Amino acid sequence: QVQLVESGGGLVQPGGSLRLSCVASGSIVSINRMGWYSQAPGKQREFIATITGGGVTVYADSVKGRFTISKVGGTNTVYLQMNSLKPEDTAVYYCNARIGRIGRSGLSDYWGQGTQVTVSS
Repeated sequence: QVQLVESGGGLVQPGGSLRLSCVASGSIVSINRMGWYSQAPGKQREFIATITGGGVTVYADSVKGRFTISKVGGTNTVYLQMNSLKPEDTAVYYCNARIGRIGRSGLSDYWGQGTQVTVSS
């Protein structure tokens, strides 16, 4: 029983900012990596950014310089600060976590339900 809950999505004008949050809870031993992905209607889910437990970040080229992923030490929380938003950023944003479960070996990927981000004037 692992749950990821995203929040912070909404409607924003082009050039505006949003901060997305994701909290993982449940029978978690460790989180190896957390990240954000987006999916627009009729399109495949796309990579946005990831952050490892050690704080190493990776970004998609489309968001470099505009988005920042971060985490809170000692918590299972990750943020995505989105600045200079563009209409093409409009999508459902999903939180992903690669998690080690209590009483289980190995790692598994989990996904949140998604939060809608709409960039429109």
